[in-house]
Amino acid sequence: MKKVLSLLLLVLIFVLVACDDGNSAEGVESEFDLVQNGQLTFASSGEFRPFSYMEGTEMVGYDVAVGKAIAEELGLEPNPTRAVFSGIVTGVNEGRYDIAVASHTITEERLEQVDFSIPYYYSGPVVYTRPDSDIETLDDLNGREIAVARGTTYIEIAEEYTDNTPQVDSDVVALQSLSSGHYDVVITDDITGMTGIDNGLEIESRFYLGVSEQAIAVNKDNPELLEAINEILQDMIDSGELRGLSEEWIGVDITVEPEDEE
Repeated sequence: MKKVLSLLLLVLIFVLVACDDGNSAEGVESEFDLVQNGQLTFASSGEFRPFSYMEGTEMVGYDVAVGKAIAEELGLEPNPTRAVFSGIVTGVNEGRYDIAVASHTITEERLEQVDFSIPYYYSGPVVYTRPDSDIETLDDLNGREIAVARGTTYIEIAEEYTDNTPQVDSDVVALQSLSSGHYDVVITDDITGMTGIDNGLEIESRFYLGVSEQAIAVNKDNPELLEAINEILQDMIDSGELRGLSEEWIGVDITVEPEDEE
């Protein structure tokens, strides 16, 4: 009889634990409106070393590491998804991705489509040229051929100085073309440019054009998810975890706002 009662007790405990686990998972899924239950689907370009790039079939980088850390804190399985940068904000807006961790600068135009988290790093648009270029000041940009990556905020910056603004698929492609003798200038962020120089591109940085805040894009219909992400990011900042990821993937701490070097 004791054995039967013990067996029944074990079965009851198993059922209660299983129900509790199910309720917990269901609670996470019902709290946020997710593309796939139990997963955080986040978009990155996969073409923006060292923020997101491909190693074989796996997408890695600072952006991807941040996205995975957030998913794990939410109790969700990370689902990094590669997407063309120019369409990522639209994809979040239309519900194809839960969020975008793709080095987006916060702008008024983008805020019309999505909400943004607190910044998870800071950057700055920089003018890059070839070493033999005579471009030294802002005035020297007038009328020049300035290449930018499609879908970036650098397009608007370039258009302040010239009508000749070819758009390419990524910042890396733009810098490679610049190094090969195409275009007069490329405007991109300082980290991407320095990475290109470290990888042997024949380019130089000439001057900054400001400081920008990079943040995570979230669908406007998911305010609870935005609030949770902001709390996680703040905890990661306070604990030093975000700085650690930055130093691991970028080599420096980009989580602190720099002084505007314009």
